[in-house]
This record gives sequence, C-alpha cells and structure tokens, in this order.
Amino acid sequence: MKSKIILLLIPLSLLIITACQSTRDSMVEQGYPLAYADGFQDGCDSGNKAGGSLFDQFKKDVTRFNSETDYAQGWSDGFRQCETEQESIQRQVRMSIEQQNLQQQKKTNELAEQHALEREVMKGVDTSGLKSLEN
Repeated sequence: MKSKIILLLIPLSLLIITACQSTRDSMVEQGYPLAYADGFQDGCDSGNKAGGSLFDQFKKDVTRFNSETDYAQGWSDGFRQCETEQESIQRQVRMSIEQQNLQQQKKTNELAEQHALEREVMKGVDTSGLKSLEN
C-alpha cells in the first residue's frame, strides 16, 4: 500500500517541479504570441483534467476562443498535448500498480506451492514423537 501511495505522488511531484515557471511564461519567453500562450495554458489545464488529473480544472475563455485565432489554436494544441501526457502518466501509474500486484500474487502462489509440497512430503510420516518439542 505504501508503494502505491508513492507511485501516485510521482505525478504530483512532477507538477510541483514544473510549476516553478508556468508553461505560459516559458512560451512567451520563447517568442510565442501572448494569446497563443494564454490559450495553450488554459487548454493544457483542461487537457490535464480530461486526462484524469485531480489537480487541474477545466479552463476556457469562450469569448477569446471564438474571437482570437491564436488563443483558439493555443487552447486546442495545449488540450491535445496535455491530455495525451496526462493519460500516459495515468497509464504508467496503473501499470506499475498492476506489476506490483502481480509480483505480490506470484510470491503468494510460490509460498502456497511450498506449503503444499511440504504437506505432501510429510504425508505418512509419523510426527507424534515431535509433540514433546512444542513446549
């Protein structure tokens, strides 16, 4: 259970690390139009939410989306990219949990097989003389 919690915190850690500078600010520094960067950031937040993030909210300035081509294009690009990335993160977490579950089940099965083999080996062996060793 503890390892599952750690795996679930990985996406949160990545979010905190990358939150030092927003995507919007980074894009503006790289020369993207402000409207595109605003739209990309809003679309990315929305895409993260659609992809399963518990930490993002759907954001869309409908007025700007309908009137500013750069904002609309940025929003659409951000939504698609971040939704895909979020779905990938969610899939990786689910796969890691499933692998842990399979490893635990394998250990449980191996132990059960060992106990069954021990019982089979001991069939017909007189162990009544060992009773005195219990104390």
